[in-house]
Amino acid sequence: MNSTTQADTQHAAVSVVGLGLMGQALAGAFLGSEARTTVWNRSPEKAEALVAKGAVLATSAAAAVEAAPLVVVCLTDYDAFHAVLNPLADALRGKTVVNLTSGHSDGSRETARWADEHGIAYLDGAIMAIPPVIGTEHATLLYAGARDVFDAAEATLAALGTATHLGEDHGLASLYDVALLGIMWGVLNSFLHGAALLETAQVKASTFAPLANAWIGAVTNFVSAYAGQIDEGSYPAHDATIDTHLATMVHLLHESEATGVGTELPAFVKQLTDRAIASGRAGDSYAAMIEQFRKPTA
Repeated sequence: MNSTTQADTQHAAVSVVGLGLMGQALAGAFLGSEARTTVWNRSPEKAEALVAKGAVLATSAAAAVEAAPLVVVCLTDYDAFHAVLNPLADALRGKTVVNLTSGHSDGSRETARWADEHGIAYLDGAIMAIPPVIGTEHATLLYAGARDVFDAAEATLAALGTATHLGEDHGLASLYDVALLGIMWGVLNSFLHGAALLETAQVKASTFAPLANAWIGAVTNFVSAYAGQIDEGSYPAHDATIDTHLATMVHLLHESEATGVGTELPAFVKQLTDRAIASGRAGDSYAAMIEQFRKPTA
């Protein structure tokens, strides 16, 4: 954190509700920025290390809410959020609640409506980081809600990591969250499938990893190029057509079958590609595959 941000936050007051591993990391980052930090959890023993570092342990959720104008919540789910916060709506009036509880966009928007009805400034958020990197440049946190609410809280929230405002629609944080996690699982599953293939030839995963990482980096160029085509709704094949991709997918499927490696992942990709070709997209770029993902599952 730079000195300007530290000067902005050292007199700030924030309460953290929920002290699982992530909640503890959030509170620790606030303490590191010299913000006056109050914490609460149903199991108070989870606050011991934080109290030793200077946090104030609230005796109740109500006491935590009363202690600061900014309340950061990190609970199990939105049901838990409402179970704790709904009874405190009157005490929260005029305060800002930043909800970093994982959920879905419907829940985000419903919670935003609840907050608005009770005069509570509300930001919905998503944490794209693991607890050990909270408070460092490696942590990215996404926020959605009114811009003025974000601007007012930004200096304090900067203690947690890079703060990105996505827009006024409170559901955007959850949508970005699952979209980005989907990319993570897609990449990891593909790496694991590839590692299983090479393992049949006694190639270690650690030997495969450098080339896999280099290729993952190269694929980001396709992401950037295809994003523009998707937005324009036009899919010129500057690199390779979908039917060219299909020819290579057949090789992946064959190798998986021949080596006794699971075929579910390549078979699924080929099935989508077959549908795209059947719909007349054989000569388009791979970006045209988005039309298959836009369709609801039968």
